[in-house]
Amino acid sequence: MRSLVTGGAGFIGSHLVDSLVELGHEVLVIDNLSSGRRENVNPRAELKVLDICDEEAIFKSIHDFSPNYIHHYAAQIDARLSVKKPSYDARINIIGSINVIKAGVKAGAEKFIYISSGGAIYGEPLYCPVPEDHPINPVSPYGLSKYTVEEYLRLIHCQTNLPYVCLRYPNVYGPRQDPHGEAGVLAIFSQAMLEGKPLTIFGDGSATRDYLFVSDVVRSNLLVTNNVPTGSYNIGSGVETSVKEIFHLLADALSYKKKPTYSSPKLGDINHICLDCNKAKKELGWEPIVNLKEGIDLLLQSLSD
Repeated sequence: MRSLVTGGAGFIGSHLVDSLVELGHEVLVIDNLSSGRRENVNPRAELKVLDICDEEAIFKSIHDFSPNYIHHYAAQIDARLSVKKPSYDARINIIGSINVIKAGVKAGAEKFIYISSGGAIYGEPLYCPVPEDHPINPVSPYGLSKYTVEEYLRLIHCQTNLPYVCLRYPNVYGPRQDPHGEAGVLAIFSQAMLEGKPLTIFGDGSATRDYLFVSDVVRSNLLVTNNVPTGSYNIGSGVETSVKEIFHLLADALSYKKKPTYSSPKLGDINHICLDCNKAKKELGWEPIVNLKEGIDLLLQSLSD
């Protein structure tokens, strides 16, 4: 099997590449290395440094590789940046994704696996846990762009019969997550605590998210390469955890004594979210294995290695 992973030099994508290589897949990684790292890429995978917005180069590379499966991670992932630069967000997340989808159709891909956002497309939820049929109401251009690609996939499926699955990820954490980026509160907090630096919490700390360890989300990607129905699936823990709880869990684990400071909430952020994943359990046979305490232990162990 040949698998293409866009954004495969990044945090989650590189973990998927490792798993695909171990399964014996021939893997091509396409990444422009704007946030991904060359050293994250498994040496048994091929890396092409390309931008998904370069339509001609993307078409040629995907045509030449002729993948069975395409896992599309490459994206602009900062909701706050999308508020400041919506056209930049749309160019990468919508136009770039359309380039990859169209190239996949032309290359005869058997399935397109798109990484969507369960934390952004629903907006401020009416109730939690949030199922897939909850109203879509994004509050940031990022959330809107991620859902727009889901709709493009639905349309292109109707036109070409391209099988696809959209995986609506929660807040994913684990080894290789950038502690200096805008996303990933666990990585940011743990690195700052290890360095003894002060920490800022945006808002009052009561905002909740659905946190999932990286190995659990990678397992969902592997499962959907089987013969599963086309459509969208929430992938999450189904548990709300507040930012303040995350702070105290990490502070206790690392014996961190400093008090956090608090700042205004940032534009594009929602207050509460967690995902109902019963559909994934019934149709994919997927459910989370690593709980938050175990995941934090694994994350901290990776940072001390």
